[in-house]
Amino acid sequence: MKIGITGASGQLGRLVIQHVKSRTDATNLVALVRNPDKAKDLGIEARTFDYNKPEGLVDALAGIDTLLLISGSEVGQREVQHKNVVGAAQKAGVKRIVYTSLLRADTSGLSLAPEHLATEKAIKSSGILFTILRNGWYTENYTVSVPGALKAGAFIGSAGTGKIASAARNDYAEAAAVVLTEPGHEGKTYELAGDEAYTLTDLAATLSQLAHREIPYQNMKETDYARTLQEIGLPEGMAKAFAGYDTGASKGDLFSDDKTLSKLIKRPTTPLSEVIKIALFRD
Repeated sequence: MKIGITGASGQLGRLVIQHVKSRTDATNLVALVRNPDKAKDLGIEARTFDYNKPEGLVDALAGIDTLLLISGSEVGQREVQHKNVVGAAQKAGVKRIVYTSLLRADTSGLSLAPEHLATEKAIKSSGILFTILRNGWYTENYTVSVPGALKAGAFIGSAGTGKIASAARNDYAEAAAVVLTEPGHEGKTYELAGDEAYTLTDLAATLSQLAHREIPYQNMKETDYARTLQEIGLPEGMAKAFAGYDTGASKGDLFSDDKTLSKLIKRPTTPLSEVIKIALFRD
């Protein structure tokens, strides 16, 4: 069985490949990437695969039985890009698509949700067998701000007291590997989130404990947080989006007490403190 993995040279894709290689022979894997040169170190076959160039997608999917469609990173472009991939998969005879969607994409208030939901509908209407992985927030989405918080002396955001049930990127990658290599997941939609829920106040307290200094959480209005993110170098659109995600967290969009993720990977999800440690002590 040939398994194709889109975005294979990205952060999630690389982790998925590591886990899948421990479950099946590397000759069964194909990295589908924009630039095959960036996938040379993966140790598997690599093919050129650009979501924006549908004319080349069908040939790139030749012989692929199961396709992991890792959602693209271009917000506002993903619906079209993903539909290009689904259409190519139909023509190439792909038997199953596994898609990395968003936690509760059908009810989420996050601006990311519509594109994910549209992709889910396209996959379901394609006639191809599917498994939908509705990934919750990556803990790394927050811990990437640890160096800045240490420098500024505070962890900032606009999530209020909203609870966040995030998990490490590696947890979601392992779940994808399980679904790709084990039977019985066809037709399923999995809501995936971390076992542990926390507020950003909790995150700041854990960071303070590990850093041996007081790093309080400073809650801000969404507009003020977006402005601050712009001031530290984020493009306006990205700054507004991240501030909006935090506001979504304050409304429960990043929370779930569903333990499906830990059930799939047969272990507890990675604790918040462990991901903070990685960010804190990274060279």
